[in-house]
Amino acid sequence: MKFIVIGGIIMRVIKEKLEEVVALLNDPEEIVLEKEVKEKLEKVLALLNDSKEIVLERKDIENRREKVVALVNNATVDPDIDIDYNASTLVDDAHILVTYVVGDYNKPTRKISLRDTALSRNTPEDLANQITFSIEEFKGEIDSVGMG
Repeated sequence: MKFIVIGGIIMRVIKEKLEEVVALLNDPEEIVLEKEVKEKLEKVLALLNDSKEIVLERKDIENRREKVVALVNNATVDPDIDIDYNASTLVDDAHILVTYVVGDYNKPTRKISLRDTALSRNTPEDLANQITFSIEEFKGEIDSVGMG
């Protein structure tokens, strides 16, 4: 078996897939079907056998992440809100940093993670809506503290 390691992508993706299996098995509210576990483990084996698939999957996730960031930037028009995107190379560390500029010395921030699992399970539009809602909620929290 030959691996093409591109920035540790193979090991990260396999680790993520195995963590999904463990989470599925440990979730007391989830009815785990043998078929689901088998499918997830077959996916891991397929990734081990075809590293090109991993590279394509990572590119797809990165494209989705970029689309989410673009949608959030287009949806957020408040001049008091600064949005910075951090595309980290670490596993699941890519995030949007939201800064609410209340004054020269008061700039609360919130970090919103852009996890690969969320990106693979949701459409970019759904995630952008959730993030936009989170930004509005954050702004409301800060405003209520300032006025309270």
